[in-house]
Amino acid sequence: MFNDIGPLELVTLIVLAVLVFGPEKLPKVIQDVTRTIRKIREFSESAKQDIRQELGPEFKDFEFEDLNPKTFIRKQLDNEDLGLKEIRNGFDLKKEMAEVADAVHGRDSGSSPASGGTADGASGGRVDMTKKPEPPARDDRPPFDTDAT
Repeated sequence: MFNDIGPLELVTLIVLAVLVFGPEKLPKVIQDVTRTIRKIREFSESAKQDIRQELGPEFKDFEFEDLNPKTFIRKQLDNEDLGLKEIRNGFDLKKEMAEVADAVHGRDSGSSPASGGTADGASGGRVDMTKKPEPPARDDRPPFDTDAT
């Protein structure tokens, strides 16, 4: 609950509480706060149980934490029925990124038999992404945009 409160902040809160409530009333205030938190938790748990009972037996495994999108997606991706772990393990991201980088830089990605390169430098089915625009001739003027000036 208080994962992001550091020790200095905690000491500051304690000193502030002693100054505001005084040392004689502080134990009573702490008891009241803990009792209120306990009642809120009990109310929350009873509301969850009521909702589960109203949903029926087909939702007996329903968890309210699954309503968080991150938790729901993580739970679905870890599901063994879909076979996503095999797909994820079969996908080599480093190899794919290296191939993309080689294609961008115009390097041959190694001695792969499926590369399909030809003798004139053109490769079958691959797009040359290293083409640079031709420099304009000396007499060509750059495009003029009247709206930009």
